[in-house]
Amino acid sequence: MKKLLPYFTLCFALLLSSFIARPTTDGYKVGDKATDFKLKNIDGKMVSLADNKAAKGYIVVFTCNTCPFAKAYESRIVDLNTKYASKGYPVVAINPNDPAVSPGDSYTDMQKKKYAFPYLVDESQQVAKTYGATRTPHLYVLTRQGNDFVVSYIGAIDDNSEDATLVKTKYVENAMTEILAGKPAITNSTKAIGCTIKWKRA
Repeated sequence: MKKLLPYFTLCFALLLSSFIARPTTDGYKVGDKATDFKLKNIDGKMVSLADNKAAKGYIVVFTCNTCPFAKAYESRIVDLNTKYASKGYPVVAINPNDPAVSPGDSYTDMQKKKYAFPYLVDESQQVAKTYGATRTPHLYVLTRQGNDFVVSYIGAIDDNSEDATLVKTKYVENAMTEILAGKPAITNSTKAIGCTIKWKRA
């Protein structure tokens, strides 16, 4: 029974999140140029995509402290940074949740995380809206083209949000293999699975 509890928790969170209203926005599509942002990191410094001149691209993931899906994927997000930062594609994590709705996503609580990559607060939620992010986690791979960053992949990290050991298809890693080879990702869009972003109340 204990082994089933995480599964039931994830299912309940997904069911509950489906009833939460969220802004209607199309957001980015694959091939779109991503507008740069400037958001506060957990170390207090402001971070933008333009800061890292050596970056060939970024793995931008909208995530949070509280969602069971985000928690389940936390180590996998860390692994993506470990694997691809050295190849020029570091992770940039962004928390878009309103702490008034989700108190565990306050900036103070974010600062308890010890990541080797930026963990930024999207206080206005405008970056999430611009990207079209709706869930945590929701991932975007950006590839540098000149001075621009172009969206090359959107969606889920892999095909098993419950158990990393049971993953059959690693969507992001497959996309990155193709991108690093100078090719477009064959599967460039999948459905993000997670809790809905906790938007500010009207």
